[in-house]
Amino acid sequence: MSVPQEHIIGIHVDDRYDEAQQVQEILTRYGCSIRTRLGLHNTNGNNCSEVGIILLQLIPDNEKAGVLVSALKKVEGVQIKEMVF
Repeated sequence: MSVPQEHIIGIHVDDRYDEAQQVQEILTRYGCSIRTRLGLHNTNGNNCSEVGIILLQLIPDNEKAGVLVSALKKVEGVQIKEMVF
């Protein structure tokens, strides 16, 4: 029996104020494919950074993972990095 591969997606959002809504809509649409979600951004307590990073752990062997990644790659100002191990 083989162990399913872990699929981690890193999403870098250049401007959270402009792109967050579109990214959130995509994540909601494919929410059942996401096991874990972690959002990171810098803040000094008074102001939030415009840049954001989201880490996703996807459900192993999920057919919609590729569709999710493709949809995110179409959003201007969003960079995607994938790790599979």
